[in-house]
Amino acid sequence: MRVLVIGSGAREHALLLALAGDPEVTALAAAPGNAGTAALAEHPGLADPTSGGQVVALAREWRADLVVVGPEAPLVAGVGDALRDAGVPCFGPSAAAARIEGSKAFAKDVMTTARVPTARSEVVDNPGDLDAALARFDPPYVVKDDGLAAGKGVLVTEDLDAARRHAAAVLEGGHPVLLESFLDGPEASLFCVVDGTTVVPLLPAQDFKRLGDDDAGPNTGGMGAYAPLPWAPAGLVDDIVERLVTPVVTELAARGTPFSGLLYAGLALTSAGPQVIEFNCRFGDPETQVVLALLRSSTARLLSAAATGQLAGEPPLTWAEGAAVTIVVAAEGYPGSVRTGDVLQGADGPGVLHAGTRRRDDGAVVSSGGRVLSVVGTGEDLDAARRDAYERLAAVRLPGGHHRTDIAREAAAGHIAMPVRA
Repeated sequence: MRVLVIGSGAREHALLLALAGDPEVTALAAAPGNAGTAALAEHPGLADPTSGGQVVALAREWRADLVVVGPEAPLVAGVGDALRDAGVPCFGPSAAAARIEGSKAFAKDVMTTARVPTARSEVVDNPGDLDAALARFDPPYVVKDDGLAAGKGVLVTEDLDAARRHAAAVLEGGHPVLLESFLDGPEASLFCVVDGTTVVPLLPAQDFKRLGDDDAGPNTGGMGAYAPLPWAPAGLVDDIVERLVTPVVTELAARGTPFSGLLYAGLALTSAGPQVIEFNCRFGDPETQVVLALLRSSTARLLSAAATGQLAGEPPLTWAEGAAVTIVVAAEGYPGSVRTGDVLQGADGPGVLHAGTRRRDDGAVVSSGGRVLSVVGTGEDLDAARRDAYERLAAVRLPGGHHRTDIAREAAAGHIAMPVRA
């Protein structure tokens, strides 16, 4: 099977790494890729990953048997539709189904119709209505950009003035604002591979969205993750699939927009049971880095079965024993304006996945984005996986770079627990 992966981040590097070790894969390409993926896959070049025409032309020229679209922007732009219209199997939903991530208001409407537990919400599209809408919520305030914001369009704050400023900035940028009630309990991510009807869950994971240790600072695209969840009760995944994921898949199909690809459920495990924070239409970053590190089934076969509507006939997935942890190395200034062009050391080490990198003409690997690397460690348990990840991280150098030192610390220490059901 010849597999073309669209994207350039650590998520795509993790996908390529899993595919490279798959005996069913005969050729791999990444477009546009990064400095790290060049060691695993061809880089045929792609000027605009959101252009359906360009992606179709590349898939035909490279003779792809399967195209895996990593980021959300191409999916929301309709790249999946263009590929399927051209007869090229694609892992990734249609533009209509990708609205589950592209519009938070749309996602809320789907969840409401499907009777899926989620936070109470209100959409504000007029600045004159903002104060009255905020008054209908209690702190902590949850304020979201209704459009794609790479995880950085969300503010959770006790400060009403800060909530108002963030909402006003989103409105000023031309996007509606979604206000939500705050959900208690630990958060988790569950990836589900879907072919329109059949739902196959992967391992649950937990990511760390705040910039600094102990969840200080602003939201980011994710500063680290671990899998599985040692504190999760037996049956949690089955319960989430039955009560939260399958009803949404069924509702999307009933609307004439069946979801095929990776449906990502961002969850709050509250005292009232699991509730949905958000749905995304693609593999999450950095959770993909830890989930795929533990997958032992054929990644190519799984993704191809979803793309061709044959998931129901696939055998149960198999997983490695133990745990995985990833730590994100970010550039100076992230998640704001970042410094780029710094030379990386240790970027080719074991477990190091590239995100915002490029190779200079002189061969040096330099930073080219906000989240620069993801360093992955594995072990027989979460504590061992943490040690492995941080030992590997010690060999990496990025001038001005920063990372969290507490990824998976509380979980490894046994300090996370599901709240008592009310």
